[in-house]
Amino acid sequence: MAMIPGFEDESFRVLPGRADAGLIVLCDHASNAMPPEYGTLGLPATELERHIAYDIGAEGVTRVIAEAFGAPAVLSRFSRLLIDPNRGADDPTLIMRLSDGAIVPGNRHIDAVERARRIDRFYNPYHGAIERVIAACLATGVAPAILSIHSFTEAWKGTPRPWHAGILWDRDPRLAKPLIAGLSAMPGLVVGDNQPYKGALQGDCMWQHATARGLVHALVEVRQDLIRTVAGQLEWGERLVTVVDSLRDDPDLNISPAGSGKGRALVLGAVKTNSPQAEVNPPQGPAGTTSRQPYRIAEVPMMAHKGDAT
Repeated sequence: MAMIPGFEDESFRVLPGRADAGLIVLCDHASNAMPPEYGTLGLPATELERHIAYDIGAEGVTRVIAEAFGAPAVLSRFSRLLIDPNRGADDPTLIMRLSDGAIVPGNRHIDAVERARRIDRFYNPYHGAIERVIAACLATGVAPAILSIHSFTEAWKGTPRPWHAGILWDRDPRLAKPLIAGLSAMPGLVVGDNQPYKGALQGDCMWQHATARGLVHALVEVRQDLIRTVAGQLEWGERLVTVVDSLRDDPDLNISPAGSGKGRALVLGAVKTNSPQAEVNPPQGPAGTTSRQPYRIAEVPMMAHKGDAT
């Protein structure tokens, strides 16, 4: 069985998995990390602990799902405050000058040169990694479903949000509708259908890599207060695994049964494999050498805060 190898660069991390698992898991806002030369973009460090900098808890949930299915995952390694990979390159909210009441000094007077620099350094490599993983999966003859993991705040502008989770989708209901039905069948859960956000955003990550290619896909939003802890991330990861696993016989999906991964000890650790590897073609540097920039990004401690952003 061909494996997609785990590798990482300054802007992304690929978790290894089977190329024919029928599933790729994405986490666009996994990290609140900033390269040292950007500091905190002029913000107090506490602002980087909020939702405006990353999706709290989303990375842990992503790891649980990918590990359970033995599926590859692609995660960002930079804060969305630098540049938002879940926006089109021409979206006016690609680099936020004001986010949930916080003026971002380092973005306030950004010019075209700096915008292009961030696109080349962070945005393009992340999306390139996703494209390479998709290509490696398609090369096995098994079209993967794309599942993107995000989180949302429990209140917005003082109004509590009733949903425990939401499933966002655009024109393709093949994965979204079964996910909504499966989660809604679990006792006590309130599940949003294109809530708390709408899933139709031309140019966003799912549009680029799934909608435009006709791949089955859905975006999952989990309320942040439910996944701030590792225990919550495991609970929601396994909840989503249960629902996705129940769909493995769906003729529109090619997802392998859960349990093909290596177990639960994964939320905070890297996954290693000695299996044969599929060709994913990591980024190339001069003279064909693999470009893997030193990991200069300093992770800011992840803490519990309220707020909002997709």
